[in-house]
Amino acid sequence: MAISFRNVLCASAVAAALMNQPVLAADQAITVAWYGGNWGDAFKACVADPFTRATGIRVTPEVGTSTTTLAKLQQQKDAPTIDVAWMDGGISELAQAAGVLDGLDRAGIPNMAHVLPQAVYSHGGATYAVGTGYYSLGLTYNTRDVPAAPKSWKDLWKPEYAGAVAVPSPSNSSGVPFILFMAKVWGVNAADLGPVYQRLAALDTALFFDSSGAATNAFQSGEAVIGAHFNVGAWDLIDKGLPIGFAVPQEGVWATDARLHLVKGTPRKAAAQAFIDTALTPQASSCLATRLYLGPSVEGVQVPPEAARKLPWGEKGSVKDLSLLDWNEVNARRAEITDAWNRQVARKR
Repeated sequence: MAISFRNVLCASAVAAALMNQPVLAADQAITVAWYGGNWGDAFKACVADPFTRATGIRVTPEVGTSTTTLAKLQQQKDAPTIDVAWMDGGISELAQAAGVLDGLDRAGIPNMAHVLPQAVYSHGGATYAVGTGYYSLGLTYNTRDVPAAPKSWKDLWKPEYAGAVAVPSPSNSSGVPFILFMAKVWGVNAADLGPVYQRLAALDTALFFDSSGAATNAFQSGEAVIGAHFNVGAWDLIDKGLPIGFAVPQEGVWATDARLHLVKGTPRKAAAQAFIDTALTPQASSCLATRLYLGPSVEGVQVPPEAARKLPWGEKGSVKDLSLLDWNEVNARRAEITDAWNRQVARKR
C-alpha cells in the first residue's frame, strides 16, 4: 500500500508544519459544517478527532443540511465563521456559483493527489470541491410491513402503503433530482413535469423529509414503512437491528457524493486545508466507508468485506458503476422545480 504510506507522510508533514506555526496554537479551533445524525458522528470519529490529535486544533461542528450550510455561507460572505464545509453534490455547484468557496490546491492539500479524478470538481480551471465518498438513493422499507423487497419505485403508490410513505422535498439535496428521476420512472418527458407533480400530490405520504435525519427518524419510529432513503441511513438502521431493508428497484438508483469545501475568506486557511487533507487519507476514507458505507473517493482504500457489500456500488464494483448526475443541468431547473413543487404538491397536502 505505497499510496497509503505516502498519504500518511503527507498528513504528518502538514501536522508538523501546523504545530510549528505560532498563529495555529493548540487552543485554536476551526468550524466545520457537516450533517447531523450518524453522518456527523462519523465525520467526527474519522476526520475531526484524528485531525485534533495530530494538530491540537479543536473542531467545532456546525450541524445542518447542505442547503442550510449554503445559506449560512452566503450570509457570512464578508466575514465567515465557518472554515470548512461538507455539502452534497448539486449544492456544491451552487456554492461555487455564489462565490463563497476558495480554491483547493495540492500545495496546501497534498493528499488531493490520490483522489479519484471523478471526485475532484473544478470550474474555470480552479478546483472548488473534493469528494469524500459516494452514496445512493434507493428504496427503504420496514420488513415487517413489507415482507418482500419492493421491485419498483411505483410501489410507493400501492394502496396498502397509504399514509406511510417517505420521499424527499426540494429542501433536501435529493429532492429536485428525485423529481427528475421519477420522470424517468413514469416515462414522463422531463420538459413537462406536470404529470410527475400530479402523481406526487396524489401520493399519500407520512412525510416529505427535508433532511436525511428526518427520514431516518420516520423509519425508526414506524411513521414511514416504505420510501426513498440513502443507503447510508438505511444500513445504519439495519446495523442497529431494526427491521429495515434496502432495495435497488428495477428502474435503478442515482448516486452522488459528500464533498468538502474551503470557505473563501477564512482567516484560518492553513488549518482548514490541513483538515481537508486529513479527510483525504486512506485511513479516513476507509473509516467513512466502514461507518457510513460511503464509496471511497481515495485511491487504494481497503474496506472490510462486510462493509464492502453495503457500498453504493457493491463489493465488486467501483465508481464507474454509479449513475451520477450532471448537477449543472439539475441546478438549471432547481428554482423552477421548487416553485412548481410548492404550488402543485406541497399546497395540496
